[in-house]
Amino acid sequence: MDNRNPETGKAINLADDEGTGNSVDYEQALSLTGFGWFHYRLLALCGLIYANTAIGVTILSFVLPSATCDFRMTSEDKGWLTAAPMLGMVIGSYFWGCLADTKGRRVVLIAALLLDGAIGILSTASQIFSLFMFFRFINGFAITGAMGICFPYLGEFQPTVYREKILCWMELFWTLGIIVLPCIAWLVIPLDLRYVSDHGFRLASWNLFVALSAIPSLLLGVWLFSFPESPKFLIECGEEELAIEVLKDIFRANTGRERDEYPITGLKVREKGNAIMEAHQRSIRSFCIHKPKHIRILLGEIWEQTKTLCGPTFRRNTLLACLIQFGITSSYYTLMIWFPELFGRFEEYEKRYPNSSVSVCDVSSIVLDTGNGTVVEEFCGTEIDTNVYWHTLLLGFACIPTSFWLPLCVHRLGAKFFLSTYARRIAPVFSLLVAAGVTVGLSYVSNSTQNLVLSCIFEALTSMGISTVYCVMVDLFPTNLRVMAAALSLTCGRGGALIGNILFGFLVDLNCFIPVVLFAALLLGSAILCFFLPNTGTMALE
Repeated sequence: MDNRNPETGKAINLADDEGTGNSVDYEQALSLTGFGWFHYRLLALCGLIYANTAIGVTILSFVLPSATCDFRMTSEDKGWLTAAPMLGMVIGSYFWGCLADTKGRRVVLIAALLLDGAIGILSTASQIFSLFMFFRFINGFAITGAMGICFPYLGEFQPTVYREKILCWMELFWTLGIIVLPCIAWLVIPLDLRYVSDHGFRLASWNLFVALSAIPSLLLGVWLFSFPESPKFLIECGEEELAIEVLKDIFRANTGRERDEYPITGLKVREKGNAIMEAHQRSIRSFCIHKPKHIRILLGEIWEQTKTLCGPTFRRNTLLACLIQFGITSSYYTLMIWFPELFGRFEEYEKRYPNSSVSVCDVSSIVLDTGNGTVVEEFCGTEIDTNVYWHTLLLGFACIPTSFWLPLCVHRLGAKFFLSTYARRIAPVFSLLVAAGVTVGLSYVSNSTQNLVLSCIFEALTSMGISTVYCVMVDLFPTNLRVMAAALSLTCGRGGALIGNILFGFLVDLNCFIPVVLFAALLLGSAILCFFLPNTGTMALE
């Protein structure tokens, strides 16, 4: 068998390690499994999980106008509703990140997906606004687990030469989710479906839309049972023999050869392992989260990792990551969720006052009567103008060019170049600066077409900026701190989205110029902070 490393093209000399049972490091062992069917299936799975998270994050964008009448929602109510899943994400980001480092990536993904799907279906029967808001809080709590863990789970199966390229293609799946959501809404919400029982129980087409959007989470969670735990995580837990069995399965799936033909029989163990395992001489996966003693031990390790991130060595990078995530996420998630609502208000205004011009900030005060906090009856109902679906669909299509830009740059220029000063500073700075200018421009548009064009530019550039920052963040922390650092920064980002949605809901009808300018300032601040990101890329492939 020709045991070659696909990254260097050189043969790996296993004879040198025969005395130790052909022991090589993890990257060499993973390279010898090849790259084929298993990795394509895994990319499809993780990509669809990421697309599903895009649906879960933005699903309320169509629920807001559809359920206005059923829940008698004011703009403030809509602000609280959109903030509920963000609060769940704030709490869930760190929880799932910690759990993934103790119980495994696969089990966290399965639990998060099944919880999201079950609660999503259950929420469709909710007849009370506060109960529906609570269910969306749980959905946000669950979906952030899938969103945060699918990247490390996918990346830890990839040979070094393919890792950055594969991770960059994930952005295309997010765009897929943004495109699929309005398609499902367009097919379901306009249906003449409304059921009212004698006891006042109501079901409408938007309830069916929510239920259908929850089914993919259940299917993906079930599909994930056919995939193994990350062998890299198993090695970190001291379970080298189980990791080799997983590598043998990958080898057979990729090459079609027998498992016994896999040439590796031992893996080199890192000199310094997990502190808990060293102290207790057991796999971290054996600790039970329902035992108080084990919980204290795990919480102690989590606290030590958090202190390390906030210590002198990583404090600067941690602060930069958290502030940049706060600025980008608060702006992106807030406006993305509210865009269909704003599109609908523009369409309503142009129906009432054709051939007249008005800014997006003036539309609400004309379409909605907010003087006594009630919703105008003519704007209360489940019918959404067809143009709203079409305009939201165009937002997804606008992301396609930038979704291809990121992986193609890595493919042509290489991961190390892409993680250099150019990408780390120029790419995110350019996209965020233009996005900030476009955000300010949203308050000056005079018709729905101008609003659509600027919204598409905002969506494409901000999405590209987020993807670039995600790739760069991988380079800021060593392997043993990456998941925890990502969880901490994502928590800050979701906190920004939580504040942004509440703020926008309260001010959209009163003076929407204030939140628009604030979001532009946050994007501008994130762009400036990108100038302070470190230049070196020494940890990117650890």
